[in-house]
Amino acid sequence: MMPRTALDFYKSHISPPDEICRRFSLSEIQFSTQAFDDRLVIGRGSFGKVYKCTIYHRFETIVVAVKRLNFLSSQGAPEFWAEVEMLGKLHHCNLVSLIGYCNEKQEMVLVYEYMKHGTLEDQLHKAEYSPSWLQRLGICIDAAHGLNYLHTGTNTQHGVIHRDVKTSNILLDENFRAKISDFGLAKTSPTNQAHSCVSTQVKGTFGYIDPAYFYTGKLTRKSDVYAFGVVLLEVLCGRPAVDATLDEEQWGLAAWALDFIRKGKPNQIIDPRIRGQISPNCVKEFARVAISCLHDDPKSRPTMVEVVAKLVFILSLQERMGDLNSNTTFIKKVRSLFGCNDYMKCNSWTLVDDDGSDSESIEEDIELLNTPVPVDADNLKQEQDDSVPLIRFDATSFFTMADLLRAPAENISRTGYSSIYRVRLDDGHHLMVKRLIKKFFNKTFEIQVSVHGKIRHKNIMPLQACYNHKSEALLIYTSSENGTLASFLNG
Repeated sequence: MMPRTALDFYKSHISPPDEICRRFSLSEIQFSTQAFDDRLVIGRGSFGKVYKCTIYHRFETIVVAVKRLNFLSSQGAPEFWAEVEMLGKLHHCNLVSLIGYCNEKQEMVLVYEYMKHGTLEDQLHKAEYSPSWLQRLGICIDAAHGLNYLHTGTNTQHGVIHRDVKTSNILLDENFRAKISDFGLAKTSPTNQAHSCVSTQVKGTFGYIDPAYFYTGKLTRKSDVYAFGVVLLEVLCGRPAVDATLDEEQWGLAAWALDFIRKGKPNQIIDPRIRGQISPNCVKEFARVAISCLHDDPKSRPTMVEVVAKLVFILSLQERMGDLNSNTTFIKKVRSLFGCNDYMKCNSWTLVDDDGSDSESIEEDIELLNTPVPVDADNLKQEQDDSVPLIRFDATSFFTMADLLRAPAENISRTGYSSIYRVRLDDGHHLMVKRLIKKFFNKTFEIQVSVHGKIRHKNIMPLQACYNHKSEALLIYTSSENGTLASFLNG
């Protein structure tokens, strides 16, 4: 039965704030934790203890992690309420979910979703079995997604600077998917200013603190990027950000690792547990990303969306090398470029050559992707080059670049940055092809592929495929039979 009024419709789609982040009574918390029984403790930190327990929530019993603030902790009420406020507003599959909180009788408690594999720090330095190289890459991509969402994708005028990015604040679920946690030190910053800063008292964790922030007190999103660069080195090297058991000149991971990387010796700092799993090209590219994040000048560091793109490329390189050692068809499943939320679901990115076969080398694919294929501006037809592959986002799409170029096409729209064509394939299917104007290639193409390519929802037109090289950038969509709302309203 459809909602009868606009208010009914609103209520059916939006959960009230108190249901998103619930306030628990102290008696509920005490009952669930068995009066804070130490046998349920799964973690300790400067804030206090974390308990694993079950709690009744939304008509079911769920497993949760309960963080109890120690009244002697350096983290007090401001950090507690900052966490509640931040996670009450932010929802992303790479941010840990805050289920609720309790503030009663001088007890301050936070209730989170339970993350089976604990922290990345534990997995790297304390676990009996360390994550594989591919698992580590996936974790880095997930964490980068979460940080990018904080910086630019919160759907508000203000992004969020985490201010305490570190391996102990990256939690792992049962599938080793990563989620950013602990927002007690987070600060908001305008998203429409690329280099906006917040003047604030320096806080964070030694080994991860951005030197520029430490010396000036000016916090920017690039401060998080610096800290994430340290996390990348920690993942690659398998040693903590600060290790006082070593010689003094080796205490800090960042300075120690950068010295090897700048000398062209990144292979010498790889964690021995993954040394045989990582290809030389991946080591080189991964080290390059880390060193760019740690640049002395914050303005020269990449944004988190750029870090995500580079890490996804490294993962594709690593997976491709694995595929080349087998006889399987080259189908790469890469983690979604941007995470899901309640309304949008992401699926895997599949890259398949036009003939469905595997290429002989990664160098061959790079050469093919960079081969120019001129396209006539009027009808999108041109000399065919069957060797150039499309990147497809829908595995059910079987058209090739040759099919696209020889099909009848009609120019139906022009904008300030693209021309749009309706193309009819030989099998009768229609596609809509957006051809980007050259000077808008990089930014527009990156945004469309990064965001739109990963979204699958009944109310969003799916991106079927894309094509990009030095002279052409094409975005290929399913054609809409009835055109746009604008054309419908205007006849």
